[in-house]
Amino acid sequence: MTAIQICALIGLIIGAVLIYWTGYRGGLIDGRVEGIDEGKAIQQSDSSEAIRNLEHSLLRVRADRLQLFDHYERAVSATKLGEQERQTLLDIAEKLRIAAETFSAFRTGKKLERDTCALRDQALAIAALLEPAELEDAA
Repeated sequence: MTAIQICALIGLIIGAVLIYWTGYRGGLIDGRVEGIDEGKAIQQSDSSEAIRNLEHSLLRVRADRLQLFDHYERAVSATKLGEQERQTLLDIAEKLRIAAETFSAFRTGKKLERDTCALRDQALAIAALLEPAELEDAA
């Protein structure tokens, strides 16, 4: 083999190595870029699933909050008994006392008298419950 052939052979080997090395490095870079893109896509799909779950939870919490607020409004409106209602109960109690006295005059009105007295006591108890509420509101 002549010197020119040996130099050509070395040049071919070095060229083949350079071409192989360039292809190898290009493949690594392409694989890395593809892997990064695939990882981002997976992460994005996981994130979008987490976002959907959080939005669903948010909707449930909003619905629960609205339901609780409705219960709260009903409870507040039910407890807004004031002085006018207390006076009404006291008037009812007075009329029940008069009815009990009227029924006691009849021989057959004893059961009605007992029922009327029991209703009067309940009305007075409810009126007594409303009175402290008025004092708390004034404080």
